[in-house]
Amino acid sequence: MSRKLFVGGLPWATTDEGLRKAFEEFGLIEEANVVRERDSGRSRGFGFVTFESADDAKTAMEAMNDQELEGRQIRVDIANSSPRRRDDY
Repeated sequence: MSRKLFVGGLPWATTDEGLRKAFEEFGLIEEANVVRERDSGRSRGFGFVTFESADDAKTAMEAMNDQELEGRQIRVDIANSSPRRRDDY
């Protein structure tokens, strides 16, 4: 299982640090980042959390999926191993 989780449905105001804090109770986190638009810097409403342990990632996914974060229900799933490219559509 992957150590990297996709987190969707994030509130626009969620920061990298806020995302990290929401998941840190489940284990050691290598990276937490909210994806932002290149030009405006505005959140795109999703991000990724990478744990040091695949077991911790699984525990976090099971605990946090469909939970509320900063007033919005989030979706947590295993991140795809490779991003889709525009020519894949």
